[in-house]
Amino acid sequence: MGTTQTGGGTTVRRLMLGSQLRRLREASGVSREQAGYSIRASESKISRMELGRVSFKERDVADLLTLYGIRADGERTAVLGLVGEANAPSWWHGYGDVLPVWFQTYLGLEEAASGIRSYEVQFIPGLLQTAGYARAVFARGNPAAEPAEIERRVEVRTQRRRLLTSERGPSLLAVIDEAALRRSWGGPEVMRDQIDRLAEFAELPRVDLRVMPLGVGGVRAEAGAFSLLGFPEPDLADVVYLEQFTSALYLDKPDQVAEYGRAMDRLVADSLGPEETLKLLAAVRQEL
Repeated sequence: MGTTQTGGGTTVRRLMLGSQLRRLREASGVSREQAGYSIRASESKISRMELGRVSFKERDVADLLTLYGIRADGERTAVLGLVGEANAPSWWHGYGDVLPVWFQTYLGLEEAASGIRSYEVQFIPGLLQTAGYARAVFARGNPAAEPAEIERRVEVRTQRRRLLTSERGPSLLAVIDEAALRRSWGGPEVMRDQIDRLAEFAELPRVDLRVMPLGVGGVRAEAGAFSLLGFPEPDLADVVYLEQFTSALYLDKPDQVAEYGRAMDRLVADSLGPEETLKLLAAVRQEL
């Protein structure tokens, strides 16, 4: 298994294990508070485990299975077998010094996803950023950072782009506000290169790139930028990712996800189609 698949596979196992533990707990009528008490942890720790947001200790999982009445060796072995796989380190583990934990969670979801739909207002989506563009954004947002730190952040961006051409990578539907194309990061040369790459990315079979023209449709996404991630495993719920200044929100309640799904559908309807998007990219590039 290659490096990229390992990261996504680890996240899928963690999500699946958490989902199984939640179903078993609910079927046995045990509350999160009771489950937490049984493994000397808090109710919030159980919630994070069931959402696949933390690593798992085999002893804790074994104790929970006992509490939930799972005593058959075969069933226990199947669940416990996921623990080691769920805790395997991902490729971004080596960048922990420059990546906040909340963003490492997103990287795992991104690699595990079968489909990603995103709307960006201020920036080019991270998966589509060139090294030059990413370097300019990081340098502007982190003026006190050492050059080596900036380069490590850029390396993460470069690694992420492999998903676009990976055999097991997700499909990507990206709606970009025209303002993001016209906001200069790194100067005209960097922006020309970025727009050229966007045009190349738009030709990839699993990439659907749309531009939202200025003055059109933006009122339909009052919440700002967001991403919707879907997964191939039927047990895994879709997730909405909302990045904030120093943290992120992950929404997975069906009604919340459905609302963002409807917002994305409206944004796509209001944005330019693929051919018109390419024409606008060319026009913006010519103006630089």
